[in-house]
Amino acid sequence: MEQETGQEIMNEMQPVAQAVDKTAKPTAKANKKTVEEDSAPKKSNKRILQGKVFSNKADKTIVVKIVRQVAHPLYKKYYKKTKKIMAHDERNECSIGDTVKVKECRPLSRNKRWELIEVIEKAK
Repeated sequence: MEQETGQEIMNEMQPVAQAVDKTAKPTAKANKKTVEEDSAPKKSNKRILQGKVFSNKADKTIVVKIVRQVAHPLYKKYYKKTKKIMAHDERNECSIGDTVKVKECRPLSRNKRWELIEVIEKAK
């Protein structure tokens, strides 16, 4: 058996390394995103709820009452459950009785974790 030197081993491995490089380059080009894909807005996982403004006494804050219908687990009768949440209203545009959409956001204060998206219907 002949012992191969380090240089001979390197010479044998060199064509294999070049072949791998040639195949890797076209796949890298295929993975690049186009300008249209980059400009598309990302989908948010934040919840969006609709409710009525219950209070607007605090500055830049509204209290929204969310009403939902739930079926009783045993009797299957529907009843209403309400929840009051505090939302951020940057322009103080809401008044009591308005129907609004709110979106989940980072904590803004001790109780405020929602922000106003839009006023759907103004109160009469």
